[in-house]
Amino acid sequence: AHDDCGSREEWTLLFWTSVAVVVPVIITLWCSAQRSKRKSHMKDFFRKSKHGWHYTDLFNKPTYCCVCSQHILQGAFCDCCGVCADEQCLRRADRSLSCKEIMAPSSPEGAMEHRWVRGNVPLASYCAVCKQQCGTQPKLCDIRCVWCQTTVHDDCMESLTDGDVCDLGEFHNLIIPPHYLYRVNKLRRRHPDEYSKVLKSRLASGWTPVLVLANTRSGNNMGEVLLGEFRTLLNPVQVFDLSQLTPSKALQLCTLLPPGSVQVLVCGGDGTVGWVLDAIDAMKLKGQDQFIPRVTILPLGTGNDLSNTLGWGAGYAGEIPVEQVLRNILDAEVVKMDRWKVQVASKGVYFRKPKVLSMNNYFSVGPDALMALSFHAHREKTPSFFSSRIINKAVYFLYGTRDCLVQECKDLDKRIELELDGERVKLPSLEGIIVCNIGYWGGGCRLWEGMGDEPCPPTRLDDGLLEVVGVFGSFHCAQIQVKLANPVRLGQAHTVRLVLKSSTMPMQVDGEPWAQGPCTITITHKTQAFMLYHSAEQTDDDDDETSASETESPTPHDSPRAAGPASAQA
Repeated sequence: AHDDCGSREEWTLLFWTSVAVVVPVIITLWCSAQRSKRKSHMKDFFRKSKHGWHYTDLFNKPTYCCVCSQHILQGAFCDCCGVCADEQCLRRADRSLSCKEIMAPSSPEGAMEHRWVRGNVPLASYCAVCKQQCGTQPKLCDIRCVWCQTTVHDDCMESLTDGDVCDLGEFHNLIIPPHYLYRVNKLRRRHPDEYSKVLKSRLASGWTPVLVLANTRSGNNMGEVLLGEFRTLLNPVQVFDLSQLTPSKALQLCTLLPPGSVQVLVCGGDGTVGWVLDAIDAMKLKGQDQFIPRVTILPLGTGNDLSNTLGWGAGYAGEIPVEQVLRNILDAEVVKMDRWKVQVASKGVYFRKPKVLSMNNYFSVGPDALMALSFHAHREKTPSFFSSRIINKAVYFLYGTRDCLVQECKDLDKRIELELDGERVKLPSLEGIIVCNIGYWGGGCRLWEGMGDEPCPPTRLDDGLLEVVGVFGSFHCAQIQVKLANPVRLGQAHTVRLVLKSSTMPMQVDGEPWAQGPCTITITHKTQAFMLYHSAEQTDDDDDETSASETESPTPHDSPRAAGPASAQA
């Protein structure tokens, strides 16, 4: 009997243990299924809505529903107009609260009216009337204009001067007003003369609208957040997600704006910038030269060497608000940048057209291209792992360390011939050759000047010259990056020709790598692009050189390649 009692207790314990383990698992699976089902319904609802809804499980500041005025921890918000709602009030909010209108007629007087949204004003915002802080009460209170970002206390609303007139605020020179699009869309086909007058009057006023093109897959995946922040400050029609729309289609908006006035902010890495510049070249082929925009960069990629050269920094991680990014664009100056054509003709293949690539930054063959090729292959297999700039650079370091031991690219000088402007160059015992158009290389290294202890010819972005250097291997590349060695300067040239006589070698153009067999590579000048150069900030390792370089800093009319790498102004 005692054994039966003990056995019964064991079975009871086993049963309740099983229940304790299995029931939470079942509940978790059920909740997960319900959440997935709810998200699917939400996604379908968001797609059909006129608002730019985004669902969040936890708001990052005290938030109140714009319908029921209750405090909410989770729910949805519109990244265009700032309306917030809990899940129960979401459909009602979508019906009753209108969003920013990207195209709308102006008032009979020709002025644009404020578009007010109540509650959830930005932190540290101040009333336009009494200058006291707004949004301090724990309830849905105070109002904000979604266009000019003016905030006003509920009690101060009646005292607001010019209460109905919106001037679009601080960034009026960058915003495309909804009444402008409404007017030009109406006049473009029916009244071309009136349409031309509107464009000329806008151009004469100094209006420089900006288009934002963001790659949500670049670098540290900040693109999605930036899209929302720019939609809040600008007209949503100006903001494009390159994962949903190609640059060629996005840039067609330039044809509705005054010729030569448009600025394009590319949020992404150097590859995204090249994609946009290729789309601009396509505009020239269509005869749209007069609408060519000027390009600036918000660096989200891993290398960001072009951004660094133009003074926009080595990488953006939210350290400055997007408002400051727009202010920097307003202060930037226009410069020209050479673009190059890289033609790869494979040996023994006579009936196939040579591969033609565009180059903005650099071409290389050797260890750095091998690292890029290995990195690219692994990122294609597991893209989710390479979502951080720090992880990406760490992986590059591991591949570089491996190549120091293996030396896959040794005896390059025996396998390749180099010609600069038609003259053969005798090569020392190298593992790699790098052809540079810009001042920075390899994620922030000033390759051409090396340690800076030897005189070297100056470089410019618009001089039609390429700088050609050699490296002895991955370890030599690492030494150059930390300023412990100089590269082998092979010369400057207007045309570069390389002949790979035997074997297969890794190559790359602007970070896009491939393995190439015997071939002839010819690099010639293609065109020039208009870029925006920002000279007000320093980058990376410039702090210790500022005082020494200020007296030698070139004028703004000197190219950023002179101003950036040589003088700590990039």
